[in-house]
Amino acid sequence: MPETLNIGVIGLGVMGQRMVERLATHPRLRVAAAYDASASTLARLRAQWPAMNLLDSAEAVLATPGLRGVYIASPPDTHIALSEQAFDAGLSVLCEKPLSVDDAAAQACIARINAEQRRAAVNFSLAASPSLAALQLAFGAASHLPLGALQQINIRLRFAAWPRPWQQAAGAWLSERQQGGFSREVLSHFIFVLQRVFGAATLEWSEVSYPPDGEGAETALRARLLAAGVPVSIDARVDGDQPDLNLMQWQASGGSVELHDWFGVRQQRLPQPMEALGSIDSLRQRAQAEQIDQWVEMLRGHSHSLPGFAEALAVQRTIEALLAGHSAEAKNVKQADRPDSVQDLTLAGQAL
Repeated sequence: MPETLNIGVIGLGVMGQRMVERLATHPRLRVAAAYDASASTLARLRAQWPAMNLLDSAEAVLATPGLRGVYIASPPDTHIALSEQAFDAGLSVLCEKPLSVDDAAAQACIARINAEQRRAAVNFSLAASPSLAALQLAFGAASHLPLGALQQINIRLRFAAWPRPWQQAAGAWLSERQQGGFSREVLSHFIFVLQRVFGAATLEWSEVSYPPDGEGAETALRARLLAAGVPVSIDARVDGDQPDLNLMQWQASGGSVELHDWFGVRQQRLPQPMEALGSIDSLRQRAQAEQIDQWVEMLRGHSHSLPGFAEALAVQRTIEALLAGHSAEAKNVKQADRPDSVQDLTLAGQAL
C-alpha cells in the first residue's frame, strides 16, 4: 500500500480550507495538523471539523511529528519566514502566491533552496492544467506551431468588486496596496502561464489607477508587455457594471487558443470554428487532480511540474513592474505608441 504523506496547513482562509477539503479524499496526502492566526476562524473550524488536529501556532504545526511537508496559505508578508522555518524543520513547502513582499528575502530563500536542495513550490493553479498543456503544444519551444506563428496575446480581467464576495473574510491586506490587489492575486496566474511558455516578459508600458486614499489596491491596469517578441496587451479593472471575467487569447496566423473562466480552454484551427477542449468542470477536475499528483512527486523527491520559488519570483517581478507603472525601457516607448482608450487597445489586439 502506498505510503501516506502527512501535510501541515498554515492559514485557513478560503484557500487553506479549500486545500483541506481537497486533501480529505486524497489517497496519499493527509492533513495532520493545521493553524490559522484568527482565533475566531479556529473556533469555528474546531466545531466544523472536530476530528481535525487544529493547533494554536504555526510553530506547533511545523513541529508535528511525521510531517513531510507544509502548505502555506497565510498572508504574503509571512511566506518567506514560514518557508524558512519549514526548511529548518526539514519539510517540503507548497506556498501560496505572491511569494513575498520582500524581493531580497525571497532571493535569499531561493539561494538557500538551491544550496540545500530543498523541495519548494508555489501554488499557481494552472501549472498542471490542460490549458497550459494546450498552449505549450501550440506555441512552446518544442512546438511545431500547428496554429502558425503567434502574433498577439490579450489578457482581459473584470471584477464586479474587489475583494470578491467570497474573499471578504480574508483580511484587510487583500484590499490594500502593499500586499493585495487583483494583479497579484489573479493576473499573476496568467503572467505565470505566459512566462512558463516564453520565459521572462519585458514591460513596455503600464498605466495603473489607484483609489485616492493612498492605501487601497489598484482599481484598473492597462499595459503592454513583450514576450519572445510577441506583444501582450493587458486590460484589467474593477467594474461593478459587469460580471467577473477572465480571458487570455493567444492569436496566431493559423488559429488561436483561449483560456477562459479559469480552467476553460478553446482552440481554433482556421478555417474551422472555435472548439472547447472539454467542459470547464472536467478541465478543472483534471487540473486539480494533476496538481496534487505533482505535489506528491515533489514530496517524494521526484521531478515535477510545479513552479519553484525562482519561477514564482520572476512572475512577481513582472507583476510589481506592472504596478509600478513604468519600466527601464519605458523611456524608449513613444507616447503615440500607447492606445488612447480601452477600445484602441482592443482594436490593436483584434477583438478581446
